[in-house]
Amino acid sequence: MNLPLVIVAAVARNNVIGGGNRLLWHLPGDLKRFRALTWGKPLIMGRKTFASIGRALPGRATIVLTRDKEFAAADVHVAHAIAQARVLAAALAQTMAASEIIVAGGAEIYAAMLGQASRLHITRVDVSPEGDAVFPCIDPLAWRETARIIPERASDDEAAYQYITYERQ
Repeated sequence: MNLPLVIVAAVARNNVIGGGNRLLWHLPGDLKRFRALTWGKPLIMGRKTFASIGRALPGRATIVLTRDKEFAAADVHVAHAIAQARVLAAALAQTMAASEIIVAGGAEIYAAMLGQASRLHITRVDVSPEGDAVFPCIDPLAWRETARIIPERASDDEAAYQYITYERQ
């Protein structure tokens, strides 16, 4: 069973996704959307992204993709290659009855897996911060926008944002 690979990311206007191994904005509404998009599904993320979160996310199966052969953490699965992560995610998806596999960052993982993804859920954040982690460019010849939602900005959101869904052409 070849499940769709779906990338979920919050990306600034200048394609920055983080700096100093952390998010550069606080958007409670987007965190709720991330939870809704990823609940009950396997998540593939890099070691630095996992470290920035600090724990396995509840209600999901976390797969940490790392070159570090010694890496281990509670409640996570570890993979040392993309192919290994995909096979592990597919097996976990089957046991979870999940319809897709989520790629949850960071920059190196997004860049390495963008060519394998079939859908992108991008939160476009209306800021242009300095940062050291950047999302790869979304090629308009490879991707077409299929949805755009501009949610009402909550008082505790640090910036305006919109949700954009892309499907591979």
